[in-house]
Amino acid sequence: MKRIFPLGFLPVCFALLSFTAVSGEDGYRLWLRYEAISDTGISRSYHSALQQILVTGNSGTIDAVREELERGLEGMLGKKALFVSQLISNGTLMIGTPESSALIASLPLKDQLQKTGQEGYVIKNCNVFNKACIVIAANNDIGLLYGTFHFLRLLQTYHDIGTTDLISIPSTQIRLLNHWDNLDRTVERGYAGFSLWNWHLLPGYLSPRYKDYARVNASIGINGAVLTNVNANALVLTPQYLEKAAALAGIFRPYGIRIYLTARFNAPVEIGELPSADPLDPRVNEWWEKKITEIYSYIPDFGGFLVKANSEGQPGPQNYGRTHAEGANMLARTLAPHGGIVMWRAFVYDNNIPEDRAKQAYNEFTPLDGKFDRNVFVQVKNGPIDFQPREPFHPLFGAMPNTPMMMEFQITQEYLGQGTHLVYLAPLFKECLESDTYARGKGSEISKVIDGTLENHGYSGMAGVSNIGDERNWCGHPFAQANWYAFGRLAWDLSLTTGTIAEEWIRMTFTNDDGFIIPVKQMMLNSREYAVNYMTPLGLHHIMAMHHHHGPGPWVDEGRPDWTSVYYHRADSTGIGFDRTSRGSNAISQYFPEVRQMFDNPGTCPESLLLWFHHMNWDHTLSSGQTVWEELCHAYYRGVDSVKKMQQTWNSLAGKIDAERFNHVKALLEIQRKESIWWRNACVLYFQTFSRLPIPEELEKPDQTVEYYRNIKKYYVPGI
Repeated sequence: MKRIFPLGFLPVCFALLSFTAVSGEDGYRLWLRYEAISDTGISRSYHSALQQILVTGNSGTIDAVREELERGLEGMLGKKALFVSQLISNGTLMIGTPESSALIASLPLKDQLQKTGQEGYVIKNCNVFNKACIVIAANNDIGLLYGTFHFLRLLQTYHDIGTTDLISIPSTQIRLLNHWDNLDRTVERGYAGFSLWNWHLLPGYLSPRYKDYARVNASIGINGAVLTNVNANALVLTPQYLEKAAALAGIFRPYGIRIYLTARFNAPVEIGELPSADPLDPRVNEWWEKKITEIYSYIPDFGGFLVKANSEGQPGPQNYGRTHAEGANMLARTLAPHGGIVMWRAFVYDNNIPEDRAKQAYNEFTPLDGKFDRNVFVQVKNGPIDFQPREPFHPLFGAMPNTPMMMEFQITQEYLGQGTHLVYLAPLFKECLESDTYARGKGSEISKVIDGTLENHGYSGMAGVSNIGDERNWCGHPFAQANWYAFGRLAWDLSLTTGTIAEEWIRMTFTNDDGFIIPVKQMMLNSREYAVNYMTPLGLHHIMAMHHHHGPGPWVDEGRPDWTSVYYHRADSTGIGFDRTSRGSNAISQYFPEVRQMFDNPGTCPESLLLWFHHMNWDHTLSSGQTVWEELCHAYYRGVDSVKKMQQTWNSLAGKIDAERFNHVKALLEIQRKESIWWRNACVLYFQTFSRLPIPEELEKPDQTVEYYRNIKKYYVPGI
């Protein structure tokens, strides 16, 4: 078949594309596998609908559109993409903007394109000069790339493209990954090897993985990457490292991904030789102005800074008697002329303050509402402690109506099994996003705070702490890839359901066989609840081991109180749980009245959060008819039993996917089973020393003592 290329376009040599050089199924291709379509009827219809491709435009992003179509269509349909420079037949896929294509401009798409903004797109079937066409249209080239990935997703998941008529608009403007990567290539809370960024070899050697990283992120709408750890190293702001970051920015730019860096607040002292980093000191302001101008000389589309300040030992404006707002605004004013932003993290707490740690961020930030500059986000974790298996939503959401809030979710599984447990996090994300703050009355869900619609903010954003490393399959656990995918899909479209996202990912990552999809989807949707049960049921939290946080440690009682487990579970002879009610620390006062009243009463507080807000007697009867002690025991045992059922489900699917990934997951599920028993036995036996009650008769008894579990030591756990 003759191939016709538009002017200025050269065919891509497939041998140079790293995704095509994969042998076996090792997970490297993630959800962009583009496997041959096995259903002959669907394949035939796709062939008919995609006779030729007309792409207009001339940019690096348009080149990426063409490359992705070539790769996808050859993989799925087994044929080279036929690119043409004019409309000549039925079965044309037309891609362009009204500016680049007179044909696109002539179509009745004006009203739809007015809604899509700078990144959205339209995909629809059209009759153009009596030719049956599928059109992907957008206002900008990046919208065309996002639309192309969406179209390829439709093919991958066997959708009927003959009736496609959709408009897709991102829910949030800034959708980015926070890489907690260090300059020595270690990754804090990373469980998939070393950092993807090989700083030593940059900028001279540009790994093919960098482009694949950009492709995969663009496929789910992620448009930003914070390259470095929030526990920042000022060296990243020096020319030596800015040159390296600029090389990455050059690769990411065609895929719509902007580079962000973490700013160490006292960088003027560490690398600028100033005596102070006081944000109100004119010398400090001048230093940052010069530094930011220098950064933009290397990276013209630099996105801005993520800042962790006055938290866990990090320097900040409070070192100089200044507020978070004064510190953030000093940076924001200098970034503003360049279009840059500041993301100022609200993860702050101080063990010297005799206050419930869950209350401290609210106490520090709410008095500053309305005092941050327009281009400052306050970036807030989903819950008030620290990415626990289950937390109530953070009370800051809805409490700062005059300040744009950016959600911070954890994609990496620091407290949910790290690199060994299958835990699908979309249910956790949605549980938070769908929570009603009542800030403006009923219907004030957190999703509306995040997308800016609740308070009509001009900025909106969502950040996810990355789970990506240099392991061949990117994320370590094959199913951890689903959490990266789910974060990106939700950041683009907050209305998506957890089931829809899971099914998309399964179909694209493994197979379109319903015999595999249905049981695996159910397993994924339940997996987070299983983990909560064998780790922290009934609202327990922060009872993991010290330092590396791998495994149980409910007995941890050494060091600063707010880093111990006993500070949080408060088990004693009468009961268990942290009293945050009006009779205790009064953390419930930070929520709006409707939420406050619900949490304050043990009869209306969700039992899944009961021990978060209440210290309950061991013999208190719950809705199940069981006492707190009995329900706690049964939850731990249910969690372990559920992992065993996941194993049975997975084992029954042998032969439905490739052996390499099947056996990898099978081995990890066995590790998860053993570690869930470790969690169960350690916690039940430890809490039994306070309740002094027997483990319910129908449950098997642990075969070791609590001292055995207390003496387990784990060395060199990754991600510390």
